[in-house]
Amino acid sequence: MTPKNVNVCLSPALLPYYELDDTTAVVIDVFRASSSVCYGLANGAQAIIPVAEIDECLAYRGNGHLLAAERDGQVVEGFDFGNSPFSYTPEKVAGKTIVLTTTNGTRAIQQCKKAKTVVMGSFLNISVLADWLKGQDGHVLLVCAGWKNHMSLEDTVFAGAVANRLAAPGIALDDAALAAQRLYLDARENVAAFLAEASHGKRMKHLHIEQDIAFCLQEDAVATIPVLKNGELVRLHEYSPAVQ
Repeated sequence: MTPKNVNVCLSPALLPYYELDDTTAVVIDVFRASSSVCYGLANGAQAIIPVAEIDECLAYRGNGHLLAAERDGQVVEGFDFGNSPFSYTPEKVAGKTIVLTTTNGTRAIQQCKKAKTVVMGSFLNISVLADWLKGQDGHVLLVCAGWKNHMSLEDTVFAGAVANRLAAPGIALDDAALAAQRLYLDARENVAAFLAEASHGKRMKHLHIEQDIAFCLQEDAVATIPVLKNGELVRLHEYSPAVQ
């Protein structure tokens, strides 16, 4: 099996223009939700429940779950943590279920629910993700979470990196995928330097969380693919489409 088409959605605002029925949707929020979810599940979290709004997250209070909320790059007051990957260490998350809401990433996940399969991608899991996608049938849609419905450079460059790995005879890349691929090819010699001027990167530096940027740009730090099953993100090996 191989994908038929590889498309890139540069912003969740564009999702209504894509068919999701025969599609594997890859939600990308490099800085930082998809990176933290990959890292957290790799470190033994039982599941991560993505919700769009803070009130939805608060509704889980009192049932033993960890509650994580981020808005505008900062931890929301009163929650256990936000979406820094350094909060998703084995000591904190192993065996736990986390309820997560973020400015962009978790909302993008909710908007992709009609897809055949929804997974999350980051530089941390890029090789295992790309290898798995090569074995999928139907279409692949790389969904950039962006920033408040605007395009973000880091998500687009990552989408281009995945598109570049999937490009092969017989697989069609749409114009957005071709543009993202070209951005990645321009950036790949030094991705960190290329993204130094990215608006969200600057926002994070202003908040003095530059270490998160460096962490999220590591390639192949984990071999875990988060997949959405029954409203929860779990490790892919625990997921069987036959029992969805």
